[in-house]
Amino acid sequence: MTPFLNSFMISLLFVGGVYVVAVLERWSMTGNVNWGGPARSFLLLFVQEEIKTRKHDKVFFETAPILFIGVILLTISILPFSRGSVIVNLGTGALFINAALVYVMVSLLMAGWAVNGVYAMVGGWRALAQLIAYSMPVVMALTATVMRAESMFLIDIVESQQSLWNVLYQPVGFILFYISALAITFLPPFDLPVAEGELAGGVWADLTGARKLLFRLGRLALVLTLSVAVVVLYLGGWMGPWLPDFVWTFLKSLLVAASFFTIGRFMPRIRHDHLLEYNWKYGVPLALFNIFQVGVVLLL
Repeated sequence: MTPFLNSFMISLLFVGGVYVVAVLERWSMTGNVNWGGPARSFLLLFVQEEIKTRKHDKVFFETAPILFIGVILLTISILPFSRGSVIVNLGTGALFINAALVYVMVSLLMAGWAVNGVYAMVGGWRALAQLIAYSMPVVMALTATVMRAESMFLIDIVESQQSLWNVLYQPVGFILFYISALAITFLPPFDLPVAEGELAGGVWADLTGARKLLFRLGRLALVLTLSVAVVVLYLGGWMGPWLPDFVWTFLKSLLVAASFFTIGRFMPRIRHDHLLEYNWKYGVPLALFNIFQVGVVLLL
């Protein structure tokens, strides 16, 4: 497959996946499957009047949503949908996931600062607190997958799971990465940066029109990106019988995304200070245990 066709197929899968994720999100909130709902919401935000606060930061106000979208697109470009379907086969792909997604929280902090509003600023600082909380467990969970594959190429990590998926080989690492993915996507119970009932939308409380649309699209793309990452790192990637490789990746990713939207809603919301406490007291030791366990299994 030529690079152009490869990129086109991945882009098509990604756009279609984002729309299906939008349908899943509405289903998780209303209990109804409405295929036309996301399109109507997109059009309403697209034509909505742009309102700017009086003393906003012009640079951050314009660049924060662009950075938010750009970082997610960079991350999806290194994730393989099948053996030959990856835009950039990066040699440090596993660590690039964490390095790139750090800037998701940077863009949220920029957005919170830019509008010069209390609710948005509180949401931005909460996003930063969550970043500090989950950063170490994510890196160490990724390290354990690299140890087994003996490579940071994401394709090699998928190939290393031929005999046993990482979700069974290192379940502690899977749980840590899964919980951290919920925090990165600021979904319940880690939705404090954009708490609707408490902060009236938090980070994007004062955003309207195209800028709010970019953040909402970015949120959906972020959910899909983290779902693909979970599939690639822990659920065997494209491996599966009968169906084509990319179909398995797509189906597994949608199931992970659906679980993101449903599981968190049955858990109590966690304050950002408690999230910091739990991750550094329990998350980091568990991540170290996971690395130790994988190392011992590899030696034996």
